[in-house]
Amino acid sequence: TTGASVCAVGELVSSPGAKQAVELKANKLVLVGACDAETYPLQKKRHTLEFLRSIAHLRPRTNTIGAVARVRSALSHATHTFFQDAGFQYVHTPILSASDCEGAGEMFQVTTLLSGVDPAAASSAVKEVKVLKHALEQQGTAVREAKSGSDAARIESEVAELKRLKQRLTEMEAAAAGSQLPLNAAGQVDYSRDFFGEKVFLAVSGQLNGEMYATALGDIYTFGPTFRAENSNTSRHLAEFWMIEPELAFADLADSMACAEAYLKHCVKYLLEHCAEDLTFFDSMVEKGLLNRLQDVLDKPFATVTYTEAIKLLKASGKKFDFPVEWGIDMQSEHERYLSEVVFNKSPLIVTDYPKDIKAFYMRVNDDNQTVAAMDLLVPKVGELIGGSQREERTEVLTRRMIDSGLNPDDYWWYLDLRRYGSVPHSGFGLGFERLVQFSTGVENIRDVIPFPRYPSHCKF
Repeated sequence: TTGASVCAVGELVSSPGAKQAVELKANKLVLVGACDAETYPLQKKRHTLEFLRSIAHLRPRTNTIGAVARVRSALSHATHTFFQDAGFQYVHTPILSASDCEGAGEMFQVTTLLSGVDPAAASSAVKEVKVLKHALEQQGTAVREAKSGSDAARIESEVAELKRLKQRLTEMEAAAAGSQLPLNAAGQVDYSRDFFGEKVFLAVSGQLNGEMYATALGDIYTFGPTFRAENSNTSRHLAEFWMIEPELAFADLADSMACAEAYLKHCVKYLLEHCAEDLTFFDSMVEKGLLNRLQDVLDKPFATVTYTEAIKLLKASGKKFDFPVEWGIDMQSEHERYLSEVVFNKSPLIVTDYPKDIKAFYMRVNDDNQTVAAMDLLVPKVGELIGGSQREERTEVLTRRMIDSGLNPDDYWWYLDLRRYGSVPHSGFGLGFERLVQFSTGVENIRDVIPFPRYPSHCKF
C-alpha cells in the first residue's frame, strides 16, 4: 500500500520503459514497515507545498522536497570544496553572542532569568508579605504588653509567635523576589545576574568573529545557522537560516566581488554535473527554463554598476514600482529583480557603492564620504543573493561610524583592537544559503528549501 516500506531482492536489468534506464526483476519481496493507506497523509496525488509544511516530518518523502534536500546537500558539499580548494580555513563561529553585527536590533534574546519566574506566585507572595508585616506590628505590640506584666508563660508564647512571623516574612520576601525578574537600582532588569552576566542573543552573523581569524590565519569562511527576530511572514524570510560568510585578508572590494562570482559559478557547475536528474525535475515541474537560467550563470559575464547608476536605470525605465525609487533608498526585491531580469537580460548583476546611511557600520567609507565600499550580487528569480563589503580598517572612522549607528564603541573594544594592532585591509560577503537553494531549484517559498522552517508563530517539528 502507499507509504509502506519494502525490501526487494532480484536482478537489475535494462528497462524497456521510456522513462527509466533500469528495472528490478524481483524474486523476493518483504514488507518491512506497514502503512495504513486510509490515514497516511501522503496520497497518490500532487499536494501543495503549503500543505506539506504542516507535515514536515513526512514531506521529505515527496519528489519535490526530496529533490530539494539532495540539491541542498550538494550545494553544501560544493561550498566546502570551493573554499577548501582555494586555501580558506573553515572557522566555527558562536551561535550565542553579546554583539549585534548588523545593528538592526532584531535579535532573539537568550536568558535563564525567566526560569522560576511565576507572576501568580509573586503576586500571592507580595500580598502575604503585606499581611505579615501588619501582623508583625501587632505582634510586636502584644510582646511589649506581655513583658509589662509578670506572666512568664505568656511572654514566652508571644515572643515565639513573633519569631514565627519573622521567619515566615523572610520566606515570603524570598519567594516574592525569586518569582520576579531581578532589578537593579534603576529599576531595570539586572542582567548581571543572568547566566552570562550580560545580555546575550542568538547570533545574526558570524562575520565579526570571522574577521578575528582572517586577520590571523588569512582567508577564512564560516558556514552555520544564524537567527533574526524579524516579524515577517513573506516568502523570503526565515527566523532561522544558514549563512556562508567568507572573509579575505589583504583584500579590497574587487577581490570580494571576484570571489563571490567564482563561488556562484562553482556551485552552479557542480549542480549541473552532479544533480542533473533533480534539476531536470525542477525544470519540468517547478520552473520552466531553470536549466537555461543556470547555464546563463556560467556563460554570461556578471555585469557591474554602481548604486547611483542602478537608481538612474530604474527611474529611467518608466516602470511603476510599489516602492518609489529615489537615491538613498534601500532597494527592495522588486527593484533588484527588475535590474537583473529585465535591464540586464536575466544575468547576474553586482551593484556597488551604496549610501552609507543604509549600510552597516563596519563597511569602509568611500572618499566621497557619502557611500561605502559595499556590493550586492543580484540574480534572477531571487534578487539579492550575496551582500558584502570591504571592511573599515581605520580605527577613528570605524569608531565614529559605531556612534552614528547608535552603538557603544566600548561594547566593541575587541573589534576595534583588530584595527589597533596590526590592521590589514580585508573584505568579505555573506550569502543566505536558503536563497541559493531557491535560486538553484526555482522553488518560490523559502520555507520549502530548509528541512524545518522557523518563522513567526511557527516552531514545530
